Amino acid sequence: MDLFDIPTPVLETKLVWARTGKNKLVRKFRCVAGKRAGRVVGDPSQCHLPINVLKKFKLKQTKAKLGGRMLKKSLKTKKYNPISKLVQRLNK
Repeated sequence: MDLFDIPTPVLETKLVWARTGKNKLVRKFRCVAGKRAGRVVGDPSQCHLPINVLKKFKLKQTKAKLGGRMLKKSLKTKKYNPISKLVQRLNK
């Protein structure tokens, strides 16, 4: 048995800070490779999982319906919530 015959998963991630809820700060991972490259996930093994097509379609519908409202709410949160400001500083 050769060393090169053993399949080894490549878990390429970067540590980032994220806000969960209103006042909770947790460490998460940003996927560098895989199907979810660029996304923030809770566990590095999630980077190579298949995409849930139903959830993807549902979010697309929601954004078409409430996209502007979602954008304004997220910008307000990022501007005034102290935990969101802390996340931005920690991730620089």
